[in-house]
Amino acid sequence: MLSVPVPVPSTMTNRIRPRTAVIASADRSFRQRLSEILTGLRWQVREAEGGAQAWAEAEAAAPEAIIVDSWLPDLDLGEFLKDFRGKFPLVDLVTAGNSAIEDSPRGPYRQELLYALRRSQDTDTAAWNTAPALNSSNPVPIGIASGSWPIAAPVRALQPAPAMKSALPGRVSTQMGPVTVAFVRPETSIRGDDAAASGRLPELIGNAACMLEISRRVRLVAPRSTPVLIEGPTGSGKELVAEALHRLSPRSRKPFVAINCAAIPEALLEAELFGHTRGAFTGAVQGRIGRIESADGGTLFLDEIGEMPLALQSKLLRFVECGELQRVGDNETVKVDVRIVAATHRPLAQQTQTGAFRSDLYYRLAVFLIRTPSLSEHAEDLHLLVDHFMQRMGRDAPVKRVDQAAMEMLTAHDWPGNVRELEHVLERGAILAGDAALLTPADIDFGLAM
Repeated sequence: MLSVPVPVPSTMTNRIRPRTAVIASADRSFRQRLSEILTGLRWQVREAEGGAQAWAEAEAAAPEAIIVDSWLPDLDLGEFLKDFRGKFPLVDLVTAGNSAIEDSPRGPYRQELLYALRRSQDTDTAAWNTAPALNSSNPVPIGIASGSWPIAAPVRALQPAPAMKSALPGRVSTQMGPVTVAFVRPETSIRGDDAAASGRLPELIGNAACMLEISRRVRLVAPRSTPVLIEGPTGSGKELVAEALHRLSPRSRKPFVAINCAAIPEALLEAELFGHTRGAFTGAVQGRIGRIESADGGTLFLDEIGEMPLALQSKLLRFVECGELQRVGDNETVKVDVRIVAATHRPLAQQTQTGAFRSDLYYRLAVFLIRTPSLSEHAEDLHLLVDHFMQRMGRDAPVKRVDQAAMEMLTAHDWPGNVRELEHVLERGAILAGDAALLTPADIDFGLAM
């Protein structure tokens, strides 16, 4: 008896939840190629520039799979894979050109993911073969702008080169069918925006020398418990630097607690920082711990520390010196272990001369200084920042672009509100543009100066 296959009703297929994949790579061109292929295979794709962002995307999207590049700019690849597998055991974890997780559980779509990887490698190799020839004195292909040079540039090799892998950091070889594709990751000494970006943190968008210096300083001091003072104009990303310090520190699994010293009335700031007992003041119907105590084991970020009243500065100094605090209305002291990161837009060194800020507290907070520049100091990063913000706004809506005339307007602006003002101008422009795919000069509204 013949059996006739029964077609699946379309109403049933429409109920199937779309498959989601996260692509984690610092190489934007690699993410775009792989994303296009997976989208064609009816996947929903989320992109991440580094391991921390990929982790956040995985928590938000509950993906079926994650594809991780053979190098991450912010985290050690081996540690990331181990921690990710422990946190998300059901997610199919695939690495591009790395066999470090052969024992990971294979999902039902593993072959489809490997097929997409092969397709993306083949596409990139084909583009390489048709690219202009290399100049012997310059490793960058003639006629290709340095800004468009990918972080991972593919070249064909006839056989795997394990010796080269150990000799050159950042070089990974992987067997893709009959041809081995070797990915050579340029060092920061190689010219090109993306090559320089390999040395910066994913939170800090920009390849200017001042931005790369911030990343270098963060990487150096993050593993320690040294107090850090971040100075810079309003809107220049001081809190992003503080979050990066916490993320790269041994305290990263403990709380990151931030408090804006300028946003809380002086009468309440002490209780907010140190906590209070029941009945310590009018309205204290129950006791509570303060922000310092809630950050125990982690990082306490004191934003706008220059706005803290002098009377409270002396009490904070006592805590910084001995690590003990006393809740408002309590006679007992509490031992707390926190790493203090402070930030200010004021020149605290000058304020110590006038007595507006305690010099002894300043020298204890400013053991290690990091300065965030104004946007005008790294104006060459404007295009990167615009692209970053437009991509981020495109997570929940179609990605919009900025046309040449609008970009010229943005370039000519002096940005008194720095990166924060740029983000707000672009968000305002995206709203004014409506359903249009391009932002034009008519959509650029600078509003009042910040």
